Amino acid sequence: MSEEIFPGPIKVPLSIAKEWEKRYDESVSTIETARGVQKVKGFLIPRETLENVLKLETTAVRAYLGINDEGEKNLFFVGAEKDDAGKYIDVYGVGASNGISARAGEEAEEVVYDGTRPSPPY
Repeated sequence: MSEEIFPGPIKVPLSIAKEWEKRYDESVSTIETARGVQKVKGFLIPRETLENVLKLETTAVRAYLGINDEGEKNLFFVGAEKDDAGKYIDVYGVGASNGISARAGEEAEEVVYDGTRPSPPY
């Protein structure tokens, strides 16, 4: 999908989504974690994560895949806004990554929003 026709279809019929899920299941590899071998099929996303990224008031949100320190796949979110050239660029939140406000005199760092957990097992 090109950025010119973004966002594309917002609602996808469940039957099509199930086909996409099956295709993903057949293509994705497993990952070895402390809990054993996992094949992540989805993510449990806290409402707070979505609310925080929506507070950025961007026209879009980008999701990135990562592997956290426990070896679990995770999904984290940033805002996305078109630049002058028409390309979407990342827009980050500002604050302390530990969830506590920056101390007086300290510069707040850019943050992304996570809190997600892989499913399975969550």
